[in-house]
Amino acid sequence: MIDIGLDIKIQKTNQSRLPEIDFNNIPFGKIYADHMFLAEYQNGQWSDLRIEPFNNLNLSPAISVLHYGQSVFEGLKGFRSPDGKEVLVFRPEENAKRLKDSAKRLCMPEVPEEIFMTGLHKLLDLDRGWVPNVKDSALYIRPFQFAADEYIGLKPSESFKFIIFASPVGAYYSEPVKVKVETEYTRAAQGGTGFAKAAGNYAASMYPAKLAAEQGYHQLLWTDGKEHKFIEESGTMNVLFVINDTLVSIPSSDTILPGITRRSVVQIAKDWGMKVEERPVEVAEIISAIKDGSLKEMFGAGTAATITQIALMAYDGIDYELPAVETREFSNKLHAELTGIQRGLVEDTRGWVYKI
Repeated sequence: MIDIGLDIKIQKTNQSRLPEIDFNNIPFGKIYADHMFLAEYQNGQWSDLRIEPFNNLNLSPAISVLHYGQSVFEGLKGFRSPDGKEVLVFRPEENAKRLKDSAKRLCMPEVPEEIFMTGLHKLLDLDRGWVPNVKDSALYIRPFQFAADEYIGLKPSESFKFIIFASPVGAYYSEPVKVKVETEYTRAAQGGTGFAKAAGNYAASMYPAKLAAEQGYHQLLWTDGKEHKFIEESGTMNVLFVINDTLVSIPSSDTILPGITRRSVVQIAKDWGMKVEERPVEVAEIISAIKDGSLKEMFGAGTAATITQIALMAYDGIDYELPAVETREFSNKLHAELTGIQRGLVEDTRGWVYKI
């Protein structure tokens, strides 16, 4: 929902950096579009809505977010339409809703959907030239919100900043990934912030992920914090399985991020008439399914990762090779369908694509 009457001041950059960019060689997350959208929360309301040139922020060393971690964010992607006339954004209203849920858990004010969507719309309209038109590329969009009080004391902040900026990116993973089942460290516990897209969740996950990377794995496969018995999610994506003829998806909970891509995958599978089960999944079940051949496919789903094939799963010192990627009928077809919808190459019958 956008509000065309919303007062957003726009200051354009004097000189675009767009001519400097080689869209055939864009690293993930290191190049930024010309402008950013900002809003300030003070005295109980959001105000000072504006778009200005992308630049550094001027922050006090005493700003609350640096000391107490009140920070949440989102990630979504924009694509150039086949005719080049529109920017296509995949399900941004769902990101606006999830940002609200994350903010509530961290004692932060909700960003109204009309501010989120109108700011996003006007920013991407202004920077539409930054949307790549190269295979496997996209404009990655990062909305985030953080505490802005200049105060050293443990209490919820009373002032906040909300910002959206964008970054042209290539593929997040260039090959099928190897994952290691984590049974020592915990990403999230019941009653915690695991379902929220909170910055601190990712900070806490970095050390175990670093250890896994040193052993040759791309990502961890997190398990429940109580028994390390049930699979939860991977570092950048939800995880799904095809066991025999059934798509098995782990449902969202207070320890698992409610993935927008995961929900989209489940809906597509159901629409195709595939049998779908949303239920907890034990590590032991997957090991058994690998051994008896009933595990046909294992893949990740997320905004950055889109659909990422998992080629190997390590558990208890053993590397289990998974079925060859070229044999994976469902997830390969799914990848073509989902990316086709996102890029305007496949008809969007579900109203998932927001056009600018």
